[in-house]
Amino acid sequence: MTATQGDLASLSRFIFRAPSWYSSVAFSLIIAALAGVAAFDSRFILEDAWQGVFFIGLPTVVAAGITPYVDGRLGGQLTPNRASLLALICELLVVGMLVVAGVIAVLAASVGQNFVFDVLVAALASVFAFRLLVVMAVSGHLLRVAIVPASIQTVAAAVLLFIYSGTMRFLEVGGPIARSFLSRPERAPAELLVVGPEDFILLAVTCTLYAGAVYLFLLVIDTPWKRSMGISVLDFLRGFIGHIAEGSRELEDFFEQIGEEAVVPVTVLSFRTEEEEKARFVLPMIHPGPMGEIGGGNLPERVAAHAEGLAFPPHATAGHDFNLVTSREVDTIIDAADRAHERIEYHDAATESLRIEEGDASLLAQAFGDDAFMTATYAPKFADDVEYAVGLSAMAEARGGGLREVMLADAHNCNNGLQGEDLGHVVPGSKRSFDMIEAARKAGDELATAPRYPFRVGVAWDRTAWEPIEGIGPLGVRVLVTEANDQRTAYVLVDGNNMEPGLRDRIVSALEVDNAEVMTTDTHIVNTVKATNQVGGAVDHDDLIGLIQGLVAEATADLEPVEAGMASERAEVTVFGNDRTESLASHANAMISMGGALAAAFILAVTALSVLLFFLT
Repeated sequence: MTATQGDLASLSRFIFRAPSWYSSVAFSLIIAALAGVAAFDSRFILEDAWQGVFFIGLPTVVAAGITPYVDGRLGGQLTPNRASLLALICELLVVGMLVVAGVIAVLAASVGQNFVFDVLVAALASVFAFRLLVVMAVSGHLLRVAIVPASIQTVAAAVLLFIYSGTMRFLEVGGPIARSFLSRPERAPAELLVVGPEDFILLAVTCTLYAGAVYLFLLVIDTPWKRSMGISVLDFLRGFIGHIAEGSRELEDFFEQIGEEAVVPVTVLSFRTEEEEKARFVLPMIHPGPMGEIGGGNLPERVAAHAEGLAFPPHATAGHDFNLVTSREVDTIIDAADRAHERIEYHDAATESLRIEEGDASLLAQAFGDDAFMTATYAPKFADDVEYAVGLSAMAEARGGGLREVMLADAHNCNNGLQGEDLGHVVPGSKRSFDMIEAARKAGDELATAPRYPFRVGVAWDRTAWEPIEGIGPLGVRVLVTEANDQRTAYVLVDGNNMEPGLRDRIVSALEVDNAEVMTTDTHIVNTVKATNQVGGAVDHDDLIGLIQGLVAEATADLEPVEAGMASERAEVTVFGNDRTESLASHANAMISMGGALAAAFILAVTALSVLLFFLT
């Protein structure tokens, strides 16, 4: 992840899941009752509360109930949860503006009741504008279509004002029956009787003004996206909100628009006894992102569920440009892994493991027959993803000494989150990339000529009690121990996204084996609402170390003779594509940084026009 991508990812801390519709409606009625007690002055407090529920809460309930149906009939995507939350926010906006107006009216003797109702008109128009913005962003409607669901809350409030303010008495329309149902000033609080026809004309004009401002605002921020990337920012916002708030797949539809075809190797390393498969390493050269279960975000769990033996899906040497655009692409990866598994030729001999140090890179490697498994780390230095091209080059160098197949995993086990300008991305041409390539070459040369011995393997697994919010995914902690020529090597895999600085070194030092490495899967299921949620950030380090020590002991007790083999297949998948992730992040960050200032400028402009309009009328 680059610094630009990190800036975008860090915004996820502001996102939350929409509460259930009944929670939002209940809260809105409580707020309305309290506002009624503060605003109205009848003989009884309960009557004031009821009037608040009726005149303030009822439009909210109507909007929460009707908006999803109307929006859905128009082809939109507002769910009851989203619509209810939107209605609640708009109610809070109205109440807040009226509270400020009431305080000003009390403090300023020259300001009368008409001022408060001018603010009410502005508040109802603001509700319409805000709902229009959200409906256009979430449902993707054109302006003329979005006006219908966006206006429901404002229209509901205006209808109540029209009926209970007695506005019809100013109009020469309708007979006794119409007046009976459409004019009930005698049942309304006295505060509403000052409303007249001119207030509704003013509301219509103000709503028109605000709608134009919303359309112009969206046009301004959307134009750069369409010109440079050929996509709409509203599609991105719609998918992002839908995924975070409702867990929907709308974001994948957006990613498919920007995706590119790619061919990626999928390598499988299998260990089997005479009876069954004991363990399986599966390494597709894609990145398990971008977040949650979108794209390949939950790739490790999907791979593990498909394997016969205990599955180990470590992180490949690939960055965010190799995110799968949809979760459907994972099926293509699994199919390629199955084809590779069918072609495996097994061997009953392995080398001792060896560790190669080159610059910042440290590489643990072990050969099984003519194939080799390698995992690279930059710990104790900070590092994040290794670029696809760097990994391919390193594997090619490793095979140069005579190895047939090489599986190279990025241990992905030491980083400092999103701090600093350099987030540790290992890119082609960097010194770190050459450190890894040279270490892989040396390891390949040594393993190709190293003696082979009969070997044993043992495995252990603990789902753990930790949850994704604590940085541990559903695969928990998995351990595989190899023994060749009395040398024992522990491979520890934690289902998480990178690791807190220093934790990897403490784990390796605490294990009573000859060689060890700790890897993470880089699962992005832990990053649904937190941009950085590394292993060890929320989990007690001593508890994790103790758990891993116990699993290593359990795997050692499970040691038994096995055969091992490795094979690779290529899969054609759709990924984000070269530089598309960076371009997307750059555009989004620019929109966010400028969008706030632009929105403030629009709000000030329409507020000034509203004030002028109120004075003229």
